[in-house]
This record gives sequence, structure tokens and C-alpha cells, in this order.
Amino acid sequence: MSKPVYYVQECPTCGRSLQIRVAHLGKQVVCQHCLAEFLASDPANKYSCSDSSQDLLARAEELLATVDRQQEVKAEWATEGF
Repeated sequence: MSKPVYYVQECPTCGRSLQIRVAHLGKQVVCQHCLAEFLASDPANKYSCSDSSQDLLARAEELLATVDRQQEVKAEWATEGF
């Protein structure tokens, strides 16, 4: 049986270095020191997560604007008797 592979990631809450199994990448983990939950992520790729977060927020804003526009159209139709 092969041994688990670990990498080191800093807890974003308390700042301690933690050994995290590679199998937990992309999953929520708990710091054993301060019990804070955070996403286990690849330290070499730490900026890609924020980029995708920005893309996700931009898409959410687009969808919210679409919903707002749909509500405006429905209100216009209701006042015009459609």
C-alpha cells in the first residue's frame, strides 16, 4: 500500500503551516490548531482561485441583471394589460 502524499498550506485564519493530504485538494478542511474551515488549494496556483471567483461574481451579476430586466418587462406588461 502506498503512503499518502502531503503538501504544506498555511491556515488563512491562524497562519500556521499545515500538512494536508493531496487527496483533499479542492475540499473544505479544518485547521487542527484553530478549527477554522478553509479550502485546501494548490499553493503554486493560489491566484487562479481568485480569478475564477471574479469570473463567477461577474456571471452572477449578469444573471441578476437579467432577472431585474425580466421583472421590469413583466411590470410593463401588467400595466399595459398583456
